[in-house]
Amino acid sequence: MTGSEIRESFLKYFAGKGHTMVGSSSLIPKDDPTLLFTNAGMVQFKGSFLGMEDRGYKRAVTAQKCVRAGGKHNDLENVGVTARHHTFFEMLGNFSFFGDYFKEEAIAWAWEYLTAVIGLNKEKLWVTVFRDDEEAFRIWHQKVGLPPERIVRMGEESNFWMMGDTGPCGPCSEIIYDQGEGTGCGLAACNIECDCDRYLEVWNIVFMQFDRDSTGKLTPLPKPNIDTGMGLERLAAVVQGKKSNYDTDIFGGIIGFIGKMSGKPYGNDEENDISMRVIADHSRAITFLIGDGALPSNEGRGYVLRRILRRAARHGKLLGLNKPFLHEVSQMVIKMMRDAYPDLVDKETYITKVVLNEEQRFIETLDGGLKILADDVGILKREGKKIIPGDVVFKLYDTHGFPTDLTVDIVRKDGFAIDMEGFNRAMEAQREKARESWKGSGEEAVAESYQLLSARGISASFTGYEGVTEGSSRVVAILKKGQPVEELTTGERAEIVVEKTPFYGEKGGQVGDRGVIEGEGGAFLFEVTDTKRPLEDIITHMGLLKTGRLHVGDSALLKVDVENRRAIEANHSATHILQAAIKTVLGDHVKQSGSLVNAE
Repeated sequence: MTGSEIRESFLKYFAGKGHTMVGSSSLIPKDDPTLLFTNAGMVQFKGSFLGMEDRGYKRAVTAQKCVRAGGKHNDLENVGVTARHHTFFEMLGNFSFFGDYFKEEAIAWAWEYLTAVIGLNKEKLWVTVFRDDEEAFRIWHQKVGLPPERIVRMGEESNFWMMGDTGPCGPCSEIIYDQGEGTGCGLAACNIECDCDRYLEVWNIVFMQFDRDSTGKLTPLPKPNIDTGMGLERLAAVVQGKKSNYDTDIFGGIIGFIGKMSGKPYGNDEENDISMRVIADHSRAITFLIGDGALPSNEGRGYVLRRILRRAARHGKLLGLNKPFLHEVSQMVIKMMRDAYPDLVDKETYITKVVLNEEQRFIETLDGGLKILADDVGILKREGKKIIPGDVVFKLYDTHGFPTDLTVDIVRKDGFAIDMEGFNRAMEAQREKARESWKGSGEEAVAESYQLLSARGISASFTGYEGVTEGSSRVVAILKKGQPVEELTTGERAEIVVEKTPFYGEKGGQVGDRGVIEGEGGAFLFEVTDTKRPLEDIITHMGLLKTGRLHVGDSALLKVDVENRRAIEANHSATHILQAAIKTVLGDHVKQSGSLVNAE
């Protein structure tokens, strides 16, 4: 089976088990300030796992785009060197929310998919379970029929999953594939706990069944969840009998394209092969990240994108590719992935231009770095020294994006060496600084109060798209300082939620409406100073109760400040007109990242 066929078979199998097929979410997480990138299939379902979001289905299946690049997730230097390290990969996952199904179904379906659908040899499959999880052990042995000697009990570090220091957590069970004695360390003592590549983790099934408090106490969840994850690239390697993910059809076309472009066939030279694998992996990450809205920059996710793009460009230079080439590799990625991710086709011109622009900037950076290096070498020659100081090498690397291996090659001809110990000290100091300042995506989290309203079934529909600026409705919630209350008295500030509203909640760069909410017979007057839309189905009217008393359940008349609305609408239209004009003049690669549209 090809990688595409495996992806399709996984989605279809679980759809046949009543799972809703859910599209991959963006690599840029929504409403999650803890993450730079989407790094697992469960990220888009966090609200459902926490019981704060009801999506209208209780079981789901996805093929999720993921990026793990640097920071606390992945050492970039391993990518292209090992058989499994990637910056971009796809995670196949099936999920159960609100106690829909649990261990028995999750285990039985995983086994059936791998053995009956994919056709893996049962004799080569092992599983791990958490040391205290008797239920999982019993299901694997008695229901599935796996011999006890191929069910290995493991400790908390490897087989107990936690969403955070507190909150939902639970034991997990990993499905392991034995690649045989010819793989890995080759030692007689090699077993499932060995870090070599013989016993390969294929699938992890998390049984989210506890809530952990700040003291570490575990309380059983009344409605446990299932969260699973299986790397498509890794499964493809097992299915296709390959010892490296890079030898599968998922990477074959891209690596072949790079080999043809560079005139260096893959498989003839290990150093060249590493460079080709780095470029193939990084090009997938680059293409999808830019497609999802990331742009190269000097901070946050933009810095990670710039770093992997320049790392790929550096390896191109090692292959003799001295002109921009990554934009062409991105086009190859899009060609190979277009069936599964058709949105890439619409963004191809934009992605290509962003990559080309960054490549050209890096070439200029390299030229500038060469001049700085030549000046430093000249000074050292005059001083009779033969070692390039580590801090100089690091400055070239960190400030100018100048590769250290290129520095080594350049200075070697003049009989110079570089102070790698000093460079490594400077690098570690920078990494420590980065770890201390890492703040995730920088996006605001959706307040728990709004998530709880949504979980209770409270929602508000917007009636203003039909030009309506007035309407009657019923008050369904009042929030005061983020807390739900039943009543509001004169002079108090709060947020009001009604069943339907003509007030536009701030969204898409356009500010929310202002106006008033009046009670029947003048029972109250609430002045709306702003309208927010913290969730798709929640619209809150923020303001001050000028007169009377307001209760949950009261009938109300909502009146939008029409003059203010018209001014906002005109400016919103002007924003689109301006953007269209800029694209006409500068090209369709121009992308608007944000705006502030108000009455002024």
